[in-house]
Amino acid sequence: MVKQAGPAYVLGVGMTKFIKPRGKVDYHELGFEAGVKAMLDAQITYDDVEQGVACYVYGDSTCGQRVFYQFGLTNIPIYNVNNNCSTGSTGLAMARTLVSHGAADCVMAVGFEKMNPGSLQSVYNDRENPTGLLGMMMAETRGVTNAPGAAQMFGNAGREYKEKFGAKNEDFAEIARVNHEHSKRNPYSQFQTEYTLEQVINAPMIHEPLTKLQCCPTSDGAAAAVVVSQEFLDARPHLKDQAVLIAGQQLATDNTSIYSKSSIDLMGFGMSRFACREAVKQAGVNIKDIKVCELHDCFSANEMITIDALELCEPGKAHEMVRKGDITYGGRMVINPSGGLISKGHPLGATGLAQCAELVWHLRGWANNRLMDGTSSALQHNLGLGGAVVCTVYKRADGKVAAAVPDAVVGKANGLGYNPAVEAKGFTAAQAKAVLSKKNSSAWALSDTQERVIARF
Repeated sequence: MVKQAGPAYVLGVGMTKFIKPRGKVDYHELGFEAGVKAMLDAQITYDDVEQGVACYVYGDSTCGQRVFYQFGLTNIPIYNVNNNCSTGSTGLAMARTLVSHGAADCVMAVGFEKMNPGSLQSVYNDRENPTGLLGMMMAETRGVTNAPGAAQMFGNAGREYKEKFGAKNEDFAEIARVNHEHSKRNPYSQFQTEYTLEQVINAPMIHEPLTKLQCCPTSDGAAAAVVVSQEFLDARPHLKDQAVLIAGQQLATDNTSIYSKSSIDLMGFGMSRFACREAVKQAGVNIKDIKVCELHDCFSANEMITIDALELCEPGKAHEMVRKGDITYGGRMVINPSGGLISKGHPLGATGLAQCAELVWHLRGWANNRLMDGTSSALQHNLGLGGAVVCTVYKRADGKVAAAVPDAVVGKANGLGYNPAVEAKGFTAAQAKAVLSKKNSSAWALSDTQERVIARF
């Protein structure tokens, strides 16, 4: 392992509402909104940003520059990252690596996605699909139906969890019920409807045990994070109570267990366990003490096996944890207080950064309509098949336990007049102008994006 060179902090976060993919908002507008919000939150300007990381899966080669140039043309390095569904957190990991190893004092990662409606489809059909061997292994072990491919793969992992450990279809449905209920308190969530367990169970079956309400939707949206060094933070002591330390983080890829002929292992169980153990070790926390977790629930079955992979439960007992109510308020911990991918939505490049924003708001005490008492650290898990996973442990910079901060206090401190954790609002033209580059802005690069974004608020 490379030694950690120095701490890295998330100083600012921002995100758009996640919406149905109807082609109404373009990716550069989504990225602009999230980036401006993150800079306003961090109380910096684009001239402070020394490197940029753009995160997206569907798009042409330099979409990142198209987004970042709207903030200014400052000659900085801009990287375009694509790591399937873990793209956003891969960008975050890259920002942290650059900062902690001294390559930059301030890096902004912006994740955005403009998706097609319906289940995920391959774009390039004239070459080997990178997940093709996963499909072949599934066909060999479980056969193939005409259900969407991802639902089959994750559904099969759920079936194996039932066979091995005694989970029931109702347990998977309960995971989705909880996530839909959580999303009522998240203003950015694509869906904010609460369902009964019966409604979840009786929704159309996609691939047993997964009904429609247990599958994440495709979404358009964006999220961003500003990551800074100790030196950068020390120069801004008034911001220390909002800075959140990336206390532990591991980007990992698959190990040999993936092709063990287990449907659970095929879905990255091994790399998730490895990444979580490494992140928790770096952070010096006990996994059982973590009260808040955002994990990759693209399907309820993936939440089930991930609870086990992250060792949030005893081995093979994830369904028992669900039955006890230990994944929601009143239980041992809250998993996916945002509503998770199932209800919040899943714009691939934005997901990992939206998870980051949610947990930052919890640790600051800003997510005051959905806080979990005693939160001193938070865990994030973001997975992409093919494969990559990022696990991150966050702590407050001041080492304190999160306590609710009233909305009015937040609105005054951030100068926005509202609390972005509980209200999905926007910014004014003057506020946007305040964070764009002072010397190197270009009206041509910005075009009409700012007007279009502000008109939506």
